[in-house]
Parts: sequence; structure tokens; C-alpha cells
Amino acid sequence: MPPSTSSAITLNINGEKYTLPVDHRTTLLDALRERLDLTGTKKGCDQGQCGACTVLLDGRRAVSCLQLAVAAEGREITTIEGVADGDELHPVQQAFLDLDGYQCGYCTPGQICSALGVIQEHAAGWPSAVTDDVRPEAGPPPLTADEIRERMSGNLCRCGAYVSIVQAVARAAEAEAETAADDARTGTEAAI
Repeated sequence: MPPSTSSAITLNINGEKYTLPVDHRTTLLDALRERLDLTGTKKGCDQGQCGACTVLLDGRRAVSCLQLAVAAEGREITTIEGVADGDELHPVQQAFLDLDGYQCGYCTPGQICSALGVIQEHAAGWPSAVTDDVRPEAGPPPLTADEIRERMSGNLCRCGAYVSIVQAVARAAEAEAETAADDARTGTEAAI
């Protein structure tokens, strides 16, 4: 008897568990959109080149059109639907809204998920191709427009909203840094 080409898998998406049968060749993107009706993640090129389908897997950016759904089992998946806190937009979403970091909006979910990953990677000190000093002791480089453009380069915007996208990522990164600093101060004060 030939081996089965499908399995029942459980995906942890935006803090909820979903169990579904899938063909082993089903991409995470198709499972999200076609099987679970989570249509915020967009299908663009279906070749991993445009970034429209970017989601977070265990907090790291991934193009879901190249990720098999069976390989995502047991991982924490965050889609655009899971970014906001109820009715309160995440600072990245708010920055995109405030600074017009979108036009048609098709690429925006992937841009926002990618921006979340960029901000985390930068805060962790990960260098990019344009980082001048890549020594770990140098710490995170300044998050300049060049750094943001390089780090977001896997996400295409056919409308050309790049200037606003860079500004939105910079503003959101500043807000995240302020929040982290406030949390650190509060933690220090509580320890005293």
C-alpha cells in the first residue's frame, strides 16, 4: 500500500489552534487562505519574490507561499489578523495608517508582518547588508532609512509607497524602543 499523501495537522495561528486535513504539498499560504478563511495574508507571485504573503513563524519573517503547512505544525504562526490587540492597532499598523504606508493595500499585510520582524531583528542587533559595523559588541546599528530599505527589500509595493513605508517602519521602531525603555524603567523601579 503506498504511503498517504495527506495528514491531519494542528496549526497554532494567532494564539488559536486549528486542526485540519491537508495534502502534504499544501503551502501554508493556501492553508491559511483556502482552508481557514484567513484571507489577510495575500497571494502575490506565489514564488517567494514579492513578500505579499509574509507571516511570522515563531516571531521570524517567512514567505508563506514557500512554507509547507505540514512543516509549520508546532510553530507559532502570526498573520496580519493576529497583530492588533483587539480593537487597538499595533504601533506598526498605526504608523502605516498615519503615514500612508499603503496605497491599494494589497501588499500592506505582508509589509506590516515584515516590519514587525525587521524591528525585532534590529533590536536583537542583527546586521544587514548595509550595516557598517557588524561586530556583536557594536550593538544594533542606527535604524536609518538605508537600513530599513535594505531590511524591507523582500517586500514589493507595486504602487510605490516606499517613502511612506520607510517612514512608518522608523516611527514604529521608535515607538517600540520607547515602550521597551518604559518597561525596563518600570521593572527597575519595581525591583527597588
